[in-house]
Amino acid sequence: MKQSLIYLDANATTPVLPDAAKAAMDAMEHLYGNPSSSHITGIQAKALMEHTRAAARKHLGSGSGKLVFTSGATEGIQTAILSALVAARDKGVSKDACILYGATEHKAVPESLKHWNKVLGLNAAVLAIPVDRQGRLDFDFIAQKAPNALLICTMAVNNETGVYQELQALELCIRQANPQVFWMVDCVQALGKLPLELARTSIDYAPFSGHKLYAPKGIGMLYIREGAPFTPFIAGGGQEGGLRSGTENLPAMAALKVVLDMLNGDGNTRFVDKATLARYRLRLLEALQQAFGKVELNHSLENSVPTTLNFAVPGFSSKEIMDLFDAADIRVSSGSACSSKVTGSFVLDAMGLPRWQSESAIRMSFGPAMTETELNNACDRIIEAASSLTHSCLLALDSRRTEADREPLSGLVQLKDNGACCWLYTDPDSRQTLIVDPLPALKKRLLDLVHCQELPVIGVIDTHGHGDHHSNRDDIVSALKLNEECSFLGWPKRAETCLWQGEEFEYIPVGNKRLLRLASPGHTDDSQTLILIDNNDKLMFAFVGDTVLPGSIGRSNFPSSSTKALFQSLKRLHVLLGDETLLLSSHDYHNDFFTNFSVEVSHSPLLAEVLKSTIDEAGFIRRKDAMDATLEDKQGETIMCGAYSSCAAGKGVVEYSKEQLEALLADNESALVLDIREPHEFKLSHRESRCINVPLTRLAGFVARETDARSKPLVLICRSGSRSAVAARALERFGFRSIAHVAGGYALCRE
Repeated sequence: MKQSLIYLDANATTPVLPDAAKAAMDAMEHLYGNPSSSHITGIQAKALMEHTRAAARKHLGSGSGKLVFTSGATEGIQTAILSALVAARDKGVSKDACILYGATEHKAVPESLKHWNKVLGLNAAVLAIPVDRQGRLDFDFIAQKAPNALLICTMAVNNETGVYQELQALELCIRQANPQVFWMVDCVQALGKLPLELARTSIDYAPFSGHKLYAPKGIGMLYIREGAPFTPFIAGGGQEGGLRSGTENLPAMAALKVVLDMLNGDGNTRFVDKATLARYRLRLLEALQQAFGKVELNHSLENSVPTTLNFAVPGFSSKEIMDLFDAADIRVSSGSACSSKVTGSFVLDAMGLPRWQSESAIRMSFGPAMTETELNNACDRIIEAASSLTHSCLLALDSRRTEADREPLSGLVQLKDNGACCWLYTDPDSRQTLIVDPLPALKKRLLDLVHCQELPVIGVIDTHGHGDHHSNRDDIVSALKLNEECSFLGWPKRAETCLWQGEEFEYIPVGNKRLLRLASPGHTDDSQTLILIDNNDKLMFAFVGDTVLPGSIGRSNFPSSSTKALFQSLKRLHVLLGDETLLLSSHDYHNDFFTNFSVEVSHSPLLAEVLKSTIDEAGFIRRKDAMDATLEDKQGETIMCGAYSSCAAGKGVVEYSKEQLEALLADNESALVLDIREPHEFKLSHRESRCINVPLTRLAGFVARETDARSKPLVLICRSGSRSAVAARALERFGFRSIAHVAGGYALCRE
């Protein structure tokens, strides 16, 4: 059944309050006049605008300062910066001049500063004011740099962490160092969260935005201190007393007035007080701790507004938690909504937090209109969402869950860390498990999977001595208490020998299958390939390490590398494995997931030539490049580079809309719909009965298992369309020809 939405991303934007929406609609229907018109309808419209301005003045304590309506925060920031820098230019700019901004400031500020600094030809140094681990500005730095500053930009409340600055202390620091410097304070996140008496300060400019506090998008305000210089950012018809031209957004002003009246205590209802909001935040934190166990706060609760909670869950990236919560209809953010595609948080980086916390950061934020019922629902949903992770064995089973709630692990699983790959293979019948190329960053996840699934691990094996990243084999072996005598790469000394394709190989049994070892020197002198064959000696797949990568061959510029040996290993692998065997590499830089020789040869004529040629060491010269080895003939002509261009995958991938998907499902019973989300997401919210759950982590297993799937129409879907597009491109690259994915994913196909 469809469940209610839990919205916890108020710092990005807020829903418009019903009373505010009603006021906006009323303005559109009845007070639609132009405030500049002199007839009665225009006079009524202007009166509404001025009543809104008066309510804003009352709340902000603007005194005799100007208050100009804008389209939002970015316009207000641009206007303030332009005004200050034009005035500074007119005064004259010294060669030592600088412009200061807080290192955790919203990107709208530093990017605007750099833009106008260049456009106005000031050539001032644009410097970030450092912050400490609590997010507080470095007053010593300000005192040192402010005497030469043209403008100082700080923020009242940080949008990612909710950390607020002590404005009185900051003002004292700035004015002692430079009484005349212009000062802008970004107050976007402060509205309704901090008391502001702007006229009692020396703040020159303060921008605000309505949509951060229950008003519509497209309305904002800019405070300008009396006597502060001003240059209009938008010229034209002279509205707003010539300060900001353009017909005013009256419906949005009507909605904003409702919010301001609530803040002033003049409305029909009031917002929740700050003590209650602080209690709400603690309740959310307790729910998170109950749900995930350990939760790492990325800021102090002592110097942050009570409506923001920024945290990280050890062992999970921010995207994983975002995907989990989205599947449970909980909306949170991984940082600033304006920088949501950036890995890691520059705010947390500036605060000096560990990189894992920055990359795992989740922001929960709510507004003062939150109710106790909404809070209770949010806490319950958080706990329920996290409990689904037991389904994937990413959290330990809690007291309410049984082993029946656990998704059995079977076949191949691919885990990644920054392009490096670790593979698990669990035999479907015996449950015997191999771990290939374990990585330090994945230690906890690997051990959790093994313990939760109660997997008998029979081998932890590296495919090569890792010159380009670190193995975690010894730590995994120690944690699992595996005492078997092995080579330093983890190949068991107990290995037996068998004949396969007329050659003798060492092997270890995996259920009724055999894992063969083939020495494959070249990338490193100890590189090995691990080949899995079934009980009929049929090839299943091969772990090829870095000998073959999707779109590349292994680097051969390590001290123990040999280009000649690498090419000889490639030729031997091709003879043994053929064109179609699934190759599983230890690196995947372009989300191709897997490959085979047929794919690689079709994309690289040079590789095809190498596989056909006879390698004569005397006939080639090896040249070391920064990242790859290049093989040349004696005349210096390039024969083969370590990396070559991957195919332009995706040209054959069709994008389906919701309507096209419905039509396909109605007309084609053989079509397969693959839900690319992780098992816990699928369990929380799958709705289409014909969906098969094939997570990205298990896409290789699907290809290895469903050998006839290439002939069937496949439609891929995920949360937003991003993962399904990636998987579709990978499958198309691998030779699947009837591939489509659903544009926008479940976000646009909810039903």
